[in-house]
Amino acid sequence: MKEYAYIHDDGAILPPLKAVPFLNSFTDEQLDEVLNSSSLLQCDPGDVIIQEGSIDTRIYVLLSGELEVRVGGKKVAAIARPGDVFGELALVNQDKRAASVIAGGRALCLAVDQKFLQDMHPREEDPAFHAALFEFVARLVAKKLDATSRRLAEVEKELRALKEATASDQASPSVAEGAEDSIRRSSRRKQLA
Repeated sequence: MKEYAYIHDDGAILPPLKAVPFLNSFTDEQLDEVLNSSSLLQCDPGDVIIQEGSIDTRIYVLLSGELEVRVGGKKVAAIARPGDVFGELALVNQDKRAASVIAGGRALCLAVDQKFLQDMHPREEDPAFHAALFEFVARLVAKKLDATSRRLAEVEKELRALKEATASDQASPSVAEGAEDSIRRSSRRKQLA
């Protein structure tokens, strides 16, 4: 993985970056400062962007490519849409990373160091900046929670259907069992005759 400082002229922000919802949360002046505290990560397949269990202060934005989210080495999700933000919980809970994020192919990410942002904009001095940052994170977490709840409801429905199918299979004899019973009765009749 190669890391480069994100260098731009003040106010000259690439159109693809302006389309990223995370970055739309800020005024132009705030956005310049966010980007000045950012790096571009050029990832090759297998590069680890976030290591499960580590502690860091970065929030990431996928600009291109596809990433895998793994917990305990098992793939649990993918990040594939340009503009997708990940690692945002580091801003809120400042705890160890709950999952690893690994490049599934070549990828480009923007890494925003929120600790650096907080040092540049202490909460007491710039509450509007932090309000915009936390508002975005709250919306993002709510959106991810909604998607997770919908997926959980689908999985519960599938599980219920499987349980019902299994219960009905166990309650009624199978075709093979019925055929075996028929052969036994036929054999007994022949023995009695």
